[in-house]
Amino acid sequence: MAAVPPDDFTDAQIEECEAVLQYRFGDRTLLRRALTHSSVSRTRLDSNERLEFLGDAILGMIVCEALFEQYPESPEGELTRIKSVVVSRATCARLTRRLGLQEFLRLGKGVAHRDRVPGSILAAVFEAVVGAMHLDGGLAVTREFVLRAIGDEIHRAAESATGVNYKSLLQQFSQKAYGETPVYSVLDEKGPDHSKCFKVSAMIGTRVFEAAWGPSKKMAEQRAANNALIQIEGKVPPEPAD
Repeated sequence: MAAVPPDDFTDAQIEECEAVLQYRFGDRTLLRRALTHSSVSRTRLDSNERLEFLGDAILGMIVCEALFEQYPESPEGELTRIKSVVVSRATCARLTRRLGLQEFLRLGKGVAHRDRVPGSILAAVFEAVVGAMHLDGGLAVTREFVLRAIGDEIHRAAESATGVNYKSLLQQFSQKAYGETPVYSVLDEKGPDHSKCFKVSAMIGTRVFEAAWGPSKKMAEQRAANNALIQIEGKVPPEPAD
């Protein structure tokens, strides 16, 4: 990572960052501050910490609103679970890396010379950028940016009761190790039409793994993939909840 040295950003650097964000700031001081870590700022008030505080709240609100609209049948507990995954530090850090925002960071020497910037710093940058964008352009443009950046994370977290997509993990492993894609088969189902349970097994080539029951075909497939990973890797990933 080529961190920006602790001096003023050039116009070219700011314009490049704005291109990544797909947003042009009216007040570029906000963007500069969002990209400035406390290790290099003159005072903590000159760093991105206050913008991180604001951005965290704005991000949570936008995600909550999106979940409320996208999953009208989901109860409060499920929406809370998905939100906790989507706005987590790990997710925000991953988004910073995906956007390449770490290339624009102003960091002190003790941080900038590390091979890998800590995830907590990367997460703070994403939240600070959200806060800066909200102050500069308002909620509408900030919502557009957040949902563009985080939309896939919402769907990924909603697919699995733990935020872990076991089917995706199994597919990645299977294609890398065997050059094949797992196949899922419904072996049994029970219960009335409005409350059915399904028994599903995963198969890679001719190898059939332990089947799993679930309250939907999607959940049963996730649990079947989990069983397969347990058998293949010899370890137990987190168990999906109902």
